[in-house]
Amino acid sequence: MKQVKSVYIHIPFCKQICSYCDFPKMFLIDKWVSLYLDSLNNEIKNNYKHEKLKSIYIGGGTPSCLNQKDLIKLLEITKQFNLDNNYEFTIECNIQDINNEILKLFKKYRINRLSIGIQTLNKKHLKTLNRYCDIDYIEKINLVKKYFDNISIDLMYSLPNQTLNELKEDINKILKLNIPHISCYSLMIEPHTMLYNQNVKNDNDILDKKMYDLINQTLTDNGYIHYETSNYGKKKYFSVHNLEYWNNSNYYGFGLGASGYVNNLRYTNTKKITDYLKGNYCFYKEVLSKKDKMIYEMILGLRKSEGVNEQLFYNKYGKTIEEVFNIDILLKQKKLIKKNGFIYIPYKYSYVANDILVYFV
Repeated sequence: MKQVKSVYIHIPFCKQICSYCDFPKMFLIDKWVSLYLDSLNNEIKNNYKHEKLKSIYIGGGTPSCLNQKDLIKLLEITKQFNLDNNYEFTIECNIQDINNEILKLFKKYRINRLSIGIQTLNKKHLKTLNRYCDIDYIEKINLVKKYFDNISIDLMYSLPNQTLNELKEDINKILKLNIPHISCYSLMIEPHTMLYNQNVKNDNDILDKKMYDLINQTLTDNGYIHYETSNYGKKKYFSVHNLEYWNNSNYYGFGLGASGYVNNLRYTNTKKITDYLKGNYCFYKEVLSKKDKMIYEMILGLRKSEGVNEQLFYNKYGKTIEEVFNIDILLKQKKLIKKNGFIYIPYKYSYVANDILVYFV
């Protein structure tokens, strides 16, 4: 039985629906929030085996948008988790919700890392994304820095009608904030989102690639390490929680729509709030064979810039990567590189990594 070292908790509530979100998040209704937290607490009590955890991540939705009573109720639930001495405890926080009181509350409940979804500092593009335009984002981030050293922000690019110069302005403003971790995502316009329904397009692949390269070049020139496809961190600030995913480690997923991986079982919870409140948490289960686990090891591990450790793969599965997968053609095409005991996707092909990963599936 493998020890689980990470927990993800999903809070589906928010104050507004963003134009690009495809998860059916719910507006704040006190009755639903309270019932949801009760059910969340029951799910955790019934499934958590009191292992020492390396990481907890509370995401959403927007956990910080809960009123103080419900936020405290949520954070009280997390007190049942047994944390390792050198733990990482992240909560996603809405820029609008940041103030001295909430930051003090987070510190009180062992949280030591904040993830803030800025997306962009350009007011025109914030409006397009249906995000808050009347807030001094830089002032809010500087307030967070008075309480937390470990901060991550999300930067979104390839926004509708966004120019390279506008993206460069965003990056330069973020660099001045000296944030230790930055997650970068190209906007994907998903079906049933506001932008999709408005027939908004952002399908300029050439410009998208230029933006990807601009972000990578600028951040790496300024001391950030591109350690995973979408993530950049300074030394000692890589996301412990994300790396647990990419290392194909076991983790709990609690809450509506959350996914987990425990003892050869990958599972996904229901997205129906009525089912969840009845205690019918799990919607889908997949029992993994040894081959399945090796496939996941590759498609997750190759997201990391260092790639998959050949010796660790052999230690886990008793076979070499090349005994399991015929990767000769990928090595000859230099879409995979074998070096210093690792197999990895070189930066040249990281933009189209999915085209390589599907080979293993």
